[in-house]
Amino acid sequence: MTDRSSPAASPRSAAPASGVRAVLANLGWLLASRGVLAVLSLLYLGIATRTLGLADFGRFALVTGAAQGLALLVGFQTWQVVVRFGIDHRTRGDEAALGRLYRACMLLDAGSAVVGLGLAAAILAVWSDRLGIRPSLLRDTAIFTAAQLLSIRSAALGVLRLTDRFRAAAAADSVTPAVRFVGAVAAAFLSPTLHAFLWAWTAAELATAAMYWITLARSGDLALIRRARVDVAQLRAENPRLPRFVISSNAVSSLGLATKQLPLMFVGAFGGPAAAGAFRLALQLAQALTKLSQLISRAAFPEVVRTLRDVAPRELGRALRRMFGASAGAALVILLLVALIGKPVLVAVGGDAAYAGAYPLLLWLAAAGSIDLAVVGFEPVLLAGDRSASAMTARAIGVAAQFVLMLVLLPRIGAAGASIGVFGASLVGALLLGVMVWRYVRVAGRS
Repeated sequence: MTDRSSPAASPRSAAPASGVRAVLANLGWLLASRGVLAVLSLLYLGIATRTLGLADFGRFALVTGAAQGLALLVGFQTWQVVVRFGIDHRTRGDEAALGRLYRACMLLDAGSAVVGLGLAAAILAVWSDRLGIRPSLLRDTAIFTAAQLLSIRSAALGVLRLTDRFRAAAAADSVTPAVRFVGAVAAAFLSPTLHAFLWAWTAAELATAAMYWITLARSGDLALIRRARVDVAQLRAENPRLPRFVISSNAVSSLGLATKQLPLMFVGAFGGPAAAGAFRLALQLAQALTKLSQLISRAAFPEVVRTLRDVAPRELGRALRRMFGASAGAALVILLLVALIGKPVLVAVGGDAAYAGAYPLLLWLAAAGSIDLAVVGFEPVLLAGDRSASAMTARAIGVAAQFVLMLVLLPRIGAAGASIGVFGASLVGALLLGVMVWRYVRVAGRS
C-alpha cells in the first residue's frame, strides 16, 4: 500500500480487477487506523458513560449530536466535488484549474460554516430547553458547536483522497479519537463534569482540523490553493455540471443526517435525556457498521470515477456484483456477531446493567447498518456517473418512510420506534439504490 501524490503515479487500467486492487489499497490505510480508533472510541465512550451517568450522558449525547447534525446539514460534500472533477484536471496536468477547484470548495466550506454559526445561535436561543441544555451549559455548548462548524474539512479531505494519500488522511483522522480519549481520561480524573467532556471534544475537533491543514501545507497543496483565483464563469466552464453536483451531494448528505442524527433528537424529545443516553450508546456501537461502509465508500469513490471513464459498463456490472456479494457476506457476519455479544458489550461499555435494555435498539440499528454495508458500492456509482439526483431521490424516499415510522411508533413504543425508523430508511433506500444502479448500468450498456 503506497500513497500516490503525483498524477503520473496514478495509472488507470481498463481492467476492473485493477480498480478493485486500488480500492483495497486505499481501504487498507483507512482500516489500519480505524481498527485502533474503534478501540479508542469504545474506551472514551465507556469513560464518558461511567463518569457522567445515564442522564448526563444523555444530555452530552444530545448536545454533541445536535452540533454534528448541524455541521452535516449546512456542510457540502466538497470532498466528492474535488474527487469527481479534480481527476480530469490532474490527468491533463492542469494545476491552475485544479487550484481553482480546490479554492472554490474551501470557500464553500467556509461559507457553510458561517451559515451554521448563525443557525446555531438561533437554535440555542429558541430550543435550548427542549434539547436539555441547561443555562449553565449554554456557553460550552456554543463553543463546541462553533468548533464543530469551523473545523469543517471536507475539501481538505478531498484533496488527500484525489491524490491517493489515504495514509495521510488516516493519520489526520486518527487525531480525533486520540484527543478525545486523552481528554476523557483527564476529565474523569480532574473534572468529572459534562463541561469538561465538551471541552475535550472541542479540542479534538480543532486538533484534527489543524492536522489536515498542516498536511496540506507540507505537500504543497496549500500553496497551490493560495495562488488560485476563483472566477465563477471560468470555474463552471472547467467543471461542467458543477452546481448540480454540489447541490445534489449536499442534499444526499443532509438526508443522511435524518437517518443518523435526528432520531437521537426525537428520542430525547419523547423520552428525555436518560432515554437519549441509552439510544446514543446503542447507536454508537451500531455505527461501527456505518463507519465501515463510509470507509469503503470513500476508498472506492476515486476508483469508481476512473473506472466509469475508462471501462465498459458490462465490466462495471460484474465488478458491482462481486462487490455486493462480498459486502453482503461481511454484513451478515457482523450482524450475527452483534446479536451474540451485543448485550454484554452494552453493559460493559455503559458500566450499568440499565444499558442492557438498549439491546433491542442495538439489533434494529445494527440491521440498518448491515443493509448500508451490503449496498455500499451503489451510491458512489450513481454520484460518479452524474446520477446524484437518483441517489438523492432514493435517500429522500427512505427518509420519508423513516419519519412516518418514527411518528407512528415513538409515542407507542418509545426509543424502539426510532430504531425501527432507521432500519426502515436503510431498507427502502437500499432497494431504491439497487434499482437505480441496475437501470444505470443497463442504459449505459445500450449506449
